[in-house]
Amino acid sequence: MTHSQTIGSTTMAEAQAYTRRGEFFAGMKATIPLIVGAVPFGIVFGAVAVTGDRPLSPEAAMGMSLFVFAGSAQFIGAGLFAGGVGTLLIVFTTFIVNLRHALYSASLAPYMKHLSQKWLLPLGFWLTDETYAVTIGRYAERDQSPYKHWYHLGSAVLMYTNWQLCTLIGVIAGQSVPDDAAEWGLEFAMVVTFIGIIVPLIRTRPMVVAAVVAGLGALLFDGLDNQMGLMVASLLGIVAGYIAEQTLPVSPEHTATPEEESA
Repeated sequence: MTHSQTIGSTTMAEAQAYTRRGEFFAGMKATIPLIVGAVPFGIVFGAVAVTGDRPLSPEAAMGMSLFVFAGSAQFIGAGLFAGGVGTLLIVFTTFIVNLRHALYSASLAPYMKHLSQKWLLPLGFWLTDETYAVTIGRYAERDQSPYKHWYHLGSAVLMYTNWQLCTLIGVIAGQSVPDDAAEWGLEFAMVVTFIGIIVPLIRTRPMVVAAVVAGLGALLFDGLDNQMGLMVASLLGIVAGYIAEQTLPVSPEHTATPEEESA
């Protein structure tokens, strides 16, 4: 095989040009814009967790960020703890909230199935909405870089480091100036972050259908207990997107998965 021979749409010489270091820092760079929304989110969590009528200890708040590493679940878990809710219900509720990560994992699986457990375990633990948003786009690109998981790692490490630092800042601020997140007005950072993640990913008609149906479902079922409305809305969006994908013509922006390319 010569250097001019192609692999897919990329020459072998081009494939060899990719490096672990290059992919790692490219993943970090792509994640920086999304950190803008995550920074106040992390600070607010740290501050809220150690204030109120039944606060967490600073060690417990930092422990949640270190070992749970799930922003929305941490907010909900800390809130339920402050309300005196039992441990089992807290675990169940945060489990339901994080079920969306199963959908992320299913989407990433075709691109990561060749990786060993020493890669899958840390990348799975570090998977966030922001990292998924930048990583799925890189995996779907048609070049033959063998180090796309290093791009994934770069995004994940930056998000994890940022979250720990922001939680620590929030914990220190919360202890110094006790306040309520609602008075700060920064709880809206979570909403802004999710909007910034989702909108750039909506590139096809089925995606639009799925997003609209899921959004309407979230509004209609908002009153369900234990955040079950989120899961109902997610399932409705999945079903609507699947039906739309089967019935609507494929748009030009459609990107083939590895299975579609090999078919």
